[in-house]
Amino acid sequence: MATRIDPFREIERVFQEATRTAGSTVFPIDVYRQGEQFVVKVDLPGVDAETIDVDVEDRTLTIRAERKRPEGGEDFEWLTSERSFGTYARQLTLGPTLAVDRIEADYADGVLTLTIPVAEEAKPRKIQVTASKAPRVIEADGERDD
Repeated sequence: MATRIDPFREIERVFQEATRTAGSTVFPIDVYRQGEQFVVKVDLPGVDAETIDVDVEDRTLTIRAERKRPEGGEDFEWLTSERSFGTYARQLTLGPTLAVDRIEADYADGVLTLTIPVAEEAKPRKIQVTASKAPRVIEADGERDD
């Protein structure tokens, strides 16, 4: 059985590791609207839930998480390491129509799900129209005609 050799694979991996700085690891996200809320799905496989930090400051949502490199024992030797480890961080700017005080977060199966409701004042609403009586006519001499 022939093994396919890609001579650029190792060069690309080394280049990616060399150009990556601490805190620069980005994780993929999906954002969509579902009814009266926005949902953000964040892939964080292998991350301990205790290391996830989500906060909002001045309408900027910041998500941080850490995936630690496994510690080896006395007879441990890395043969290859392609998975990224370290601190992950991502920021999203939230619009004024979102209720940032009611954000909910859930982490299951390596996916962080944030639910961000639309603010009450931003939801569409019906305005009731009432019929008023016919306008009164005021004559030039100041007397009303009722």
